[in-house]
Amino acid sequence: MPLLTQSKRTERVNSTAELFSKYPHLKCEKCESPEAVDTKQLLYVQQREFAATTPADNSVSVLGSDDATTCHLVVLRHTGSGATCLAHCDGSSTCTEVPLIVSAVTSRSAPAKEGRLELHLVGGFDDDRRTSHSLSLSILAAFQKQTEEIHLETCCITDMNDIIKDGIHRPVVYGIGVNVKTGHVFPASFTHRGPAEELRSARSFSGGQMVEVYDSSRELVKIEPCRWTPNNDMAFWLSQDDETILQYLSTSPHAEPPHFVHHIKSTIQFLLDHPSADGLFPGGQPQLYRRAEDGRWKRA
Repeated sequence: MPLLTQSKRTERVNSTAELFSKYPHLKCEKCESPEAVDTKQLLYVQQREFAATTPADNSVSVLGSDDATTCHLVVLRHTGSGATCLAHCDGSSTCTEVPLIVSAVTSRSAPAKEGRLELHLVGGFDDDRRTSHSLSLSILAAFQKQTEEIHLETCCITDMNDIIKDGIHRPVVYGIGVNVKTGHVFPASFTHRGPAEELRSARSFSGGQMVEVYDSSRELVKIEPCRWTPNNDMAFWLSQDDETILQYLSTSPHAEPPHFVHHIKSTIQFLLDHPSADGLFPGGQPQLYRRAEDGRWKRA
């Protein structure tokens, strides 16, 4: 079935400008300031990760992700069951990632006869390399190929998520949260990106594909065993200045958040400290984290 907006089929478009010209109602309204999310309710989703849950979850009230420049944040929700998925897509394999997102929601919505699938897309900006434009179009095309009827509700992407500051294009919204109890999607900021922030960053930095990081039936963050190849040459980057790292390790050097370089260096240091991931997963078992009484994720 097609991707729908206002209950009508959307046509394939060749640019985001054409999308907003054909469907002007998708243009974003003025965006509110990012809301700081309480870490005691949060499940944070990193790049090339997705997580899904339902309103019955006692450990997670908000799914959230940020640091999206050219990346896109995807929220899919079933209005009947309330099952909700958030994914952080960077274009590594969009055509295989979108079916995972759809399945994560439909598999948690089986008993619900009423309701529909609603899609919210946020991210990208008018970047020089047009990386955002390409990703916007590939995500829209991938959702148009799904068998389910999916209703596009929010489309704050690329052109519509662009602002010029000091002569430089930047995203308006870098991060979002979705309240899994109500379905409310909102601009968000986060002070905590765990659990296992460095391990999860190392997995995607070293080429890991999109993975699910939450077992909603057991309310556990689940980091599956992953692998990377030892590479001592990476130590070179630790001695480089911020400008060099931005130029070579970012898709959008002038639009990254202030902590980008620190994040890259800490990820590289983690990979150098752990040349093999085997020791991080004793017996080849996943790392599991449960919500503790103080609201933090603790190793289970």
